[in-house]
Formats: sequence, structure tokens, C-alpha cells
Amino acid sequence: MNSTIARGFATRLIGFGLATVATTVNAQDAGPGDSAILEQVVVTAQKREEKLQDVPFQVNVFSEQQVSDAGIGSTQDFIGYVPNMTFDRADTYRNSFVMIRGLTQITNADSPVSVVIDGVPQNDQKQFNMRLFDIERIEVLKGPQGTLYGRNAIGGAVNIVTRAPTQDAGGFAELSYGNGDAVQATGGISGPLGSDRLLYRLTADYLTDDGRIDNTFRGDHSDYVDYDYNVRGRLSFAATDTLSLDLRGQFGKFKGSSNQYSVVFSGDPNDFVEPQFNIKPFAEGETDELTFKLDADLGFATLTGITGYSHITETNRADLDFRNPIDSPGGFLGLGFQAGQGQDLETKLLSQELRLTSGDDQPLRWLAGLYYLNTDKSLRTRAFVDLDGSTSQINNPALVIIDRRESNGNDAYAAFGQVDYSFTDQWIVTAGARFDRDEREQTDVGSGAKRNKSFDAWQPKLTLSYRPEEDRTYYATVSTGFRSGGFNAPSVRIPEFKDEYLTNYEVGFKSTLLDQRLLLNAAAFYEQIDDYQYFFVDAASASQIIGNIDKVDVRGLEVEAQLRVARGWDIFGNVGINDSEIKELAEFPQFEGNKAPKNTDWTGVIGTQYRGPFGGSALSWFGRVDLQHAGKKYWQIDNDDVQDPRSYLNVRLGLEGTRWSVYLWGKNITDERAYSEFAPREFSGLDVDIGYLNQPATYGVDARVTF
Repeated sequence: MNSTIARGFATRLIGFGLATVATTVNAQDAGPGDSAILEQVVVTAQKREEKLQDVPFQVNVFSEQQVSDAGIGSTQDFIGYVPNMTFDRADTYRNSFVMIRGLTQITNADSPVSVVIDGVPQNDQKQFNMRLFDIERIEVLKGPQGTLYGRNAIGGAVNIVTRAPTQDAGGFAELSYGNGDAVQATGGISGPLGSDRLLYRLTADYLTDDGRIDNTFRGDHSDYVDYDYNVRGRLSFAATDTLSLDLRGQFGKFKGSSNQYSVVFSGDPNDFVEPQFNIKPFAEGETDELTFKLDADLGFATLTGITGYSHITETNRADLDFRNPIDSPGGFLGLGFQAGQGQDLETKLLSQELRLTSGDDQPLRWLAGLYYLNTDKSLRTRAFVDLDGSTSQINNPALVIIDRRESNGNDAYAAFGQVDYSFTDQWIVTAGARFDRDEREQTDVGSGAKRNKSFDAWQPKLTLSYRPEEDRTYYATVSTGFRSGGFNAPSVRIPEFKDEYLTNYEVGFKSTLLDQRLLLNAAAFYEQIDDYQYFFVDAASASQIIGNIDKVDVRGLEVEAQLRVARGWDIFGNVGINDSEIKELAEFPQFEGNKAPKNTDWTGVIGTQYRGPFGGSALSWFGRVDLQHAGKKYWQIDNDDVQDPRSYLNVRLGLEGTRWSVYLWGKNITDERAYSEFAPREFSGLDVDIGYLNQPATYGVDARVTF
């Protein structure tokens, strides 16, 4: 979509969002749309059930129906609907870079967003880029959430709730086919196991995809997925009237493309070119997860215990110069030879949380808890001379030019608490704090050298809420967030990076107007960030490096709403403004005053959907169209490489019966081109710029049946 259209869209969107409407994804659950008013949504954003519009910070919610209506099947799909949040695919198959309110996820460090699935934190970067299936609800919490979600929640938190086992026996099956011969199959069954106290749910998801991005040298597709499948099982046991137990296990396995970068000889981040490397890249691995949850009613409070274990492996092989010997005979860094790369990763995570939560029916409400996390990560990184384009060359010692092995251990401890006090029916004060301590150790496997360091921080939070009437909330908050520091690989030029600390000042309101037909929410925030973490690659030493920017400020605004025009018909939209500034950077003072790296200055969505009867039959039809927009993106601290604004148009049209449905869909149907990551040569160590292309136009058909 060209810049003229994008500017026109931006003008309409801002006026539209400020005047009347905004987003389905932040709004009340529209359900099937058979009501003339918006329905209330109950969330667990603060570790207890409460109405969405009563939560004193911005929360975007995707209900089970909204996940279906928007065709959400992966993490990337829902992030596109959240203001001031972007998702960048890059690097290996499982890697991703999430940006939220000016903070970015970076490789080999903690995320700025705490991701929790069924109460268990997903503490590794490889866990966020995931298939989403059999989902009950997704909650996106904005602003620092360290008090309740810990050291990774400096920018916010994503709380994903999967569907629980059901009392009634039943199941479902879904099948999707799209261009590029993309096939996804999902199915599940649920019901009691001999007793209404013991329930089960078993679901599975499978994806294969031939891809749509051409490699101009190899003649194949660079974005293929051989397979990506997951199997999830869950048991819920109501042992007594006051004790419930929940056991959840999931196994996943994948193999797909990796490091599918294009060489951009022009150095222009708006020059979109196909990949041309000669080594066929791949990443393959497994993820094993096991969760146990206990809830016990003690009378004065509920005791919750959550134990989580994850085992993640990923083997990655790819080109390192991202070129081929025919078109680029000069080879890697002009040294006259081609080069390849490989990483072997294994991560084990064990977490335990214990939490006491008071009842909701009292003026003073409180919770308190303890948390522990153990992480054991090993990584081997190699670079090799490429003679024939095969990945097996990495196992030939004569061709290996870099072989770096490291082992990283981490013990994290936390204590936290929060108190809500209603000193009148209208005024509520919330105070909370968390103390986190990370003890990190790194071993250079080659030399045996060890490094140890601890990082700790207090994360206080204070919020004042005013509710003059049931459908209106005003709030002001001061909150803090902490992201732990750590070690880069042994022998790199920046041996360790500092912990990052953020203070957020925010005011906002939530309202439901026009007799519960219009939802309108807004927030303004100001963040002060010390030791902002950022990532770059030094290809000459095959090193992935994390550095710090001394001080960064971020100012932002979010406006979101939804209008129920009539039964079955909603209009929605949102706008998020994100203005970051590097205030202090001692290492590179010439970049002070620039935007922080990977920042997008604003995002927005506008759209409409309708569900109504189909003729005189018992069938109904569904139609939806939305336009996602992102403003300029500043790739690195020098701000020399800036991607132009981009817009993605999505449509979905379907026919629905009592127990079946079928939909035609399209995403990015105007085939807008962009890079989801762009690495200029000054920060990649290569002699050329490289970019990771986004997905072109995709379209297909979905079918679902329940029984």
C-alpha cells in the first residue's frame, strides 16, 4: 500500500478513534453479536477475577469468539491488533522480537513482556513465538506489571488461558488450507473420566507450509515449514469442595526455515529484495512442558501453587554471508570464501509459585506470594567455510573457523504482594511491591572459566482509581519494572550487559457509554528507562551481543473503543502513539536525541464486522474487514535506516451452522512489502545490510465442526 494511502488512512484513523470508536480486541466480548449492547468481560489480569473495565490499567482482551472472528492462529496474529505493540519475525524459526511501548525483546536476554500460559511463566524467548490453538482467552496487560508478573514484565504481560476440560463430552475439528500449500489441522476432545470430579481435555495442532517467499538463487521458498505440531493434555480434579488440582502437559516438535535474510546491496530498508543465499537453512527442535496447579480454599484466603517445567531444544543451520558463490564470488566479508553458521541450544526451566489471595467481597483485598525459577541453558555457536552449500560441513573440524560453547545458569527468587483498599464506594487505592533477585553464572566450556553476578531490584507500584459510576473508571499510577542483566558470550567485546530499570507514570480512563453500546478507553504514559538493553550482531566474530543505552525516555498515548451499531454489527479501531528518545549514551554520544532502536512511532487499527441471519434459513453469515497500520520504524540507534509506514488489509467471510462453519480469508491482501527485521552493516558486522521479509499476501479457507 503506497504512502499516500497510508497517510490518508492515518488521518481518518486518528479522527475516527478520538471521536467515536476503537477496538474489538480491547473491548467487551461481543460474543456472537446477538445483543444490542456490549457484554461484560471478566479477566484475571490481577490474579483475581474482575470486570475488565474495573482494572486500573490498559488491558487488551481477545475472547474465544474474537480469536475465531479475527482468524488468530499464532502470536503474531493478535499482536497486530494491540496499539503500541509490534511483532518482528527474525533469526531462527522460533525467534521473535516483541516491541511494546518502546521496549524491545532481544535475543539471549529476558523479554520485556512476561508471557504466562495457564498461570505458568514462559521464561525463554523461544516460547513466545508459538502456535495458538484451543484458546479460551488472551489478555495483554500494558505498562510495567512487575508486582504480580515479575522481572520480565517491564513493558507488560501476556496472559494466555487455554480451554479447560468440560463436564459434557464433546470435541471439535478444524482444517485450514492456504496459498503456498499451507495446511493446518487442529482437533480436540473433552469430557469426564468416570466422574464429574475428574475431567480431561486432549488437543493437537499440526502445520505444514511450502512457503511464499522465493529464493532467487536456489529456486525454492525460503519461508517453508516442514512440520510444526503440538499435543496438549489436561486433567482437572475437584478433590474436595475446597481443593482442586490441575495437571497439564504439552509436547511440540518443529522443523522449518531459519535465518532467511535477504542481502540488501542498496542499503535502503525500503528496497525489498528476495533472498539469494546458497545454503538451505533450517531449524529443528522440541519443546516439552509440564504444569501442576493446586487451589485450596483456606477460608480466610485461597492458596495457589503452580509448578512448571520446560525443556527446549533447537538446532539451527544457515548461511552466514547470505549470498551465493555465483553472484557474490567475493564471499564472506570479501575474503574469497562462502560461510555458514550453526547454533545448538538446550534450555531447561523449572519454576514454582506460591500465592495467597484474599476474598473479593471486602473493602481490603490482598495477595502475597513467593516465586522461584531455575534456568539451565547451553549454547554452541559455530561458523564454517562453505565449499558445497551443505549444512553437514559444520561437522568437519577442518572447515570450522569459530567454535564457541557456553553454559548459562540462573536462579531467580522473588517475593511480592499487593493490597487494594476501597476507602469509599468510589475511591480505591492499590499498592504493591516485588523484590526480585537473579543469580547468574556462565561457564566457558572451552576454557572452563566461570563468571558469576547477581542482579536485584525492588519494583513498587501505586495506583489511585476513581469510579463515579459503574461503567466509568479513572486512574493514575506510578509503576516500575526490572529486566535482569547478564553475560554475553565469552570473549566478545562487551562481556556483560547491565540490568534495565523503568519508571512509568500513567493516567487513563475506561468508559462504557451510549447505554452500553460504546466502549471508549484511553491512556497517556511517560516512561524513564535506565540502561535500556539493545541487540546487535557482530558477524565477523559470529557473536550476538547485548549492549545498554544509558537513558531512554518514552512518551505515549493510546485510544481504543468499540461501537455496537446494531445487533451483530460492530465498528472498531485504535491508535497508539509511541515517542522514544535516547537521552544519554556515553559510548556513542552522537546518537543522543535519536529514537530508540526498533521503535515504531505509532500503530493503529480500523475495521468492522457483522454477523447475521442468512436468508430465511437457520444459518448465519459473518463478514469482517480490518486495516492494520504501523508508522515509521527506526531500526538502529543511529536512525539512518528507517522503514516507511506500512498497512495490512485483512478480510474474512463465512457461513455458520449450528455445529459447523466455513470461512474464506485473506491477510495482507494488498501484498504490502516490509522487513520484519533490518540489520544495517554497521551493527551486523557484515559488509552488507540484510533484511528479513514479512509474509506477502496469504489467503485460504477454514472449516470447523463441533460434536
